[in-house]
Amino acid sequence: MTRGLLLGGTSEASQLACALAACGQDAVFSYAGRTAAPVEQPLETRVGGFGGVDGLRAYLRKERITHVVDATHPFAATMSRNAFAACEMSGVDLIRFERPAWVPGRGDNWQSFALIEDIPAALPDRSANVFLAIGKQQIGVIATRPEHRYLLRFVDRPTGPLPLKHSHVVVARGPFDAQQDLDLLKEHQITHVVAKNSGGTGARAKLDAARLLGLPVLMVSRPNLPGKQVADDVAAVLGWLGHKADLGV
Repeated sequence: MTRGLLLGGTSEASQLACALAACGQDAVFSYAGRTAAPVEQPLETRVGGFGGVDGLRAYLRKERITHVVDATHPFAATMSRNAFAACEMSGVDLIRFERPAWVPGRGDNWQSFALIEDIPAALPDRSANVFLAIGKQQIGVIATRPEHRYLLRFVDRPTGPLPLKHSHVVVARGPFDAQQDLDLLKEHQITHVVAKNSGGTGARAKLDAARLLGLPVLMVSRPNLPGKQVADDVAAVLGWLGHKADLGV
C-alpha cells in the first residue's frame, strides 16, 4: 500500500490533492506555513518545516511514506533539494510536479536573469515605477535601489515594515486575469515589471498586461533542481502512483 507526501503550496498542488482524494490515495498534504490562511485541502494536512534533510528523513520513516510528490513553487529550491536528498537517502520514490515555464511570445519585451541579485543593477538610472512580483522572501535584495517606487502584491498583509523606501502593497489572492492586471499597472503607472519565471496560469496575467502596455519585463530564470523524474500534469503524477490516468482529473 502506498502512502504519499505531497509538498504543496501551488495551485497545481491543490488540483493534485483533489485528484488524489478522488482516487482514495493515502496521502499527506504539507504546507511550508508561509501563508496565514492556506487553502483547505481534501487530504490530511500538516503545516510547517521539517527541519532540513534529517528532519524530513525522520518524518518519512515515522509516517511510512513510500512516495513523495514535490509540488512546491519552482523557486522553493531549498525545499526541493532537501526533498531530493532525503528521498535518495531513504529509498523513497520522488517525482517533481512542475508547471511549464513561461516563454516570451510575439510582442513581449523580456530580459532574462539568472539570479534575483542581478536585478538591481538592471533597473534604470532614472526613477521608475516597478511592479515587483517576486514574493516576500527576497525583496530586501532590491533595497539597494531606493530611488524607485515599488508595487507589491501579497496574499497576506506584511506584519512589519518593508525594506523599501517607496512601496505600495496590494493584498490579493490569485488567479488574476489580464484585465485586472492591466488596470493595476495603469493605476500605478508602472514602467517596469520584475518577475520570477513561476510558470502556470494563475500569475501569468501580469505578463499579458505588460505586453499590452509595451512594458519591459525583467525575468528571473528558474533555479536548476536535482532529479530526472518530472511531471507537468495531474494525470502523469497519478499514473506514476499507479492510478489510472483519467481518474480524478
